[in-house]
Amino acid sequence: MADRTPRDRPSSRGARGVDQVRHLGAGSRCFLAQLGAGAGFYLRLTAAALAALKDPAEVIARLHFVGNRSLAITAVSGLFVGFVLGLQGYYTLSRYGSEQALGLLVALSLVRELGPVVAALLFAGRAGTSLTAEVGLMKAGEQLDAIAMMGIDPLRRVLAPRFAAALIAMPLLAALFSAVGIGGGYLVGVMLIGVDSGAFWAQMQSGVDVVKDIGSGVIKSAIFGWVCGATALYTGWMARATPEGVSEATTRGVVASSLAVLGADFLLTALLFGA
Repeated sequence: MADRTPRDRPSSRGARGVDQVRHLGAGSRCFLAQLGAGAGFYLRLTAAALAALKDPAEVIARLHFVGNRSLAITAVSGLFVGFVLGLQGYYTLSRYGSEQALGLLVALSLVRELGPVVAALLFAGRAGTSLTAEVGLMKAGEQLDAIAMMGIDPLRRVLAPRFAAALIAMPLLAALFSAVGIGGGYLVGVMLIGVDSGAFWAQMQSGVDVVKDIGSGVIKSAIFGWVCGATALYTGWMARATPEGVSEATTRGVVASSLAVLGADFLLTALLFGA
């Protein structure tokens, strides 16, 4: 017995190593399969959203759901972000005697970066969770199966109008966030602190480029809308048909959307503003 045990140890270690490699391979295959399924879903959803624009009444109804109901949180958040930018920007610029450039600092910070990113994160938390929960509850209630039984593609009938509404709403919300934020910076910098109003607007007008700065913000917000809308609908589509499954999908959707927005922001910034 004592002589057999040392000889058995290498074989048991080898079997354990084979099991670990097998589990690693199975996990990699599962991940690649889910990645491929998600990519195929995103492409199908994008094509279906373009077709859904032929029925504007349905898209407008969904636009009210994902866009109008996000106006309040977007506007209030933009206002307070503008307040903070006005204060922090003034304290920083005053060290170098450049207080008159406050308007340029606030505008570039909002239209290039904070407007699209923060609006997308708010959109993911407000409208994205609603889309995920709505689709997940329809799946749990077997409404999607009933639509499919009638010979109607639920992706085209249910998901595509909501996705098209997200694509339209996100750039508009980002523009609203930036505009209200600039107004908040003006209130703090000019009305409260006393920066010259003419210099505030003149520096902004001369320093903000319509194509490079504002255009990059529009591109970012459109891509963020695509990411947030598709991710929210995909997590709802793949949710388990139980109340717990819908809850898990809602949480997973907002986390995935937020991380995707931050990652996409880095890549887009490198592409749009890189040398």
